[in-house]
Amino acid sequence: MRIIKAHDLRNLIHDNDTVAISGSGGSGSAEAIIKGISDSFVKTGHPKHLTVTCGISPGNLTNDEVGMNMLAKKGLVGKAICAHLGMGRVFGNAIGNNQFPAFALPLGVINHLYRAIAGHELGVITKVGLNTFADPRIEGCCANSKAKRLKPIVELIEINGYEQLLYKSFPINVAVIKATYADEEGNISLEHEAVIGEQYNMAIAAHNSGGIVIVEVEKIVPKDSLRARDVLIHSSLVDYVLVSKPNLSLGDYNMAVYRPEITGDKKIPLKDIKVRPLDNRKVCGRRSAMELSKGNVVNLGVGMPDSVANVCAEENLSDDIFLSVESGPTGGVPIGGVAFGGAINPESVIPTAEQFDAYNGGSLDMAILGLAEVDAEGNVNVSKFGTRVTGPGGFINITQNTKKVIFMGTFTTGQLKEKIKDGKVNILNEGNFKKFVKKVQQITFSAKNAIKNKQNILYVTERAVFRLTAKGLELIEIAPGIDLNRDILNQMEFKPLISPNLKEMDKRIFKENKMNLKI
Repeated sequence: MRIIKAHDLRNLIHDNDTVAISGSGGSGSAEAIIKGISDSFVKTGHPKHLTVTCGISPGNLTNDEVGMNMLAKKGLVGKAICAHLGMGRVFGNAIGNNQFPAFALPLGVINHLYRAIAGHELGVITKVGLNTFADPRIEGCCANSKAKRLKPIVELIEINGYEQLLYKSFPINVAVIKATYADEEGNISLEHEAVIGEQYNMAIAAHNSGGIVIVEVEKIVPKDSLRARDVLIHSSLVDYVLVSKPNLSLGDYNMAVYRPEITGDKKIPLKDIKVRPLDNRKVCGRRSAMELSKGNVVNLGVGMPDSVANVCAEENLSDDIFLSVESGPTGGVPIGGVAFGGAINPESVIPTAEQFDAYNGGSLDMAILGLAEVDAEGNVNVSKFGTRVTGPGGFINITQNTKKVIFMGTFTTGQLKEKIKDGKVNILNEGNFKKFVKKVQQITFSAKNAIKNKQNILYVTERAVFRLTAKGLELIEIAPGIDLNRDILNQMEFKPLISPNLKEMDKRIFKENKMNLKI
């Protein structure tokens, strides 16, 4: 192990290298290393035409010069293979504008693919992605038109009469990893990290590909000072260590450098979590929470679904269920926003790949995820909107392997203004864009697959609830104060089935005081 400075990176990472980058949105990004690569390219023009691969792209959902945005300079990246591409808006826009080809793979698949690369295996064979945009009969994981000109990254195969997808392995030349400490021998710990993501799998994949492993840490500690159980990456796998500046040490853009309540080192009272005001997000969170049963293991998606965690905390239900995040934490209350991936008071934190082993096998009782577009068949799109490319993250793994799935979101979007008052939904300004459309731009969730697998699927909005049937969407509930024709049917591009037992949503959902919800 050799300790390096940022300027040394220009001699370690070469043109056309494949570079694996750890991090998950606002957590665990190797900011100093990424900045060093970017600075080297600006000054020397090298390294150029890199293939970059990651799970959830590091970034803070802005155009700030952080995370993957620092690599969006024209010519630096030649190809991207990621699960989520949009946490850095500049990076995502570069993909949407065809600056370089990009592939978007399901998060569980890409985590398992790093393991396959490490084991010199052909790739990952799985049913995950069938009948979605990942399926080569549809888009084959292509995130833009330039990707369609390249050799396919996924292939449809048949084993014992069953359709499967083969996601193909590729060598990794460099692994760029964020950790907490390195000892003087190069042993690496992650004890201050909110997420134990792909770090080990990336390291062993690069090492076994004949590549190098570069780790960014906040501090070098004495030899033998780290507990063996805290060492996630052994020194034999580590080539270089870079000690970052304090303001870059964690890579968490919206929180203090170290929060012990998200690493399991400390518990804080859940009553200290701020109660969400009554708005359309809380309405959706409350209605979704009504589907929970005691002892459920539940995955919450990024964005609006984090309101379910807040509702559970307010209703004193947090101890009755187990909230789970695909990045690895289970138990406690998942963190929303840019720092999504971590959890407050987690009961366990495991690597992302292992979490998806459980998810793929059906360990989840329920998943509550966002919706951006829904079509007449019940397909959902959360991964591509015009030239804005985000990718699926863990959405495909989760929705295809969980028996009960709730998609939640506002009924329309774009300048939508609503007020929940007097026990009703009051629409002050209707959204400019319809979410319930004739055909989604990209199939991230396949209704065809769900019907075949007999899944229980609900679509929860602030003004209506639908369920998936073999004949399409069926309206089953309507909110107080909402007009069926004006506020629902006229705001959809297709006419849904309407249940003969159409009923009003629970009145408690729309009142300021606690619901006193029992599950």
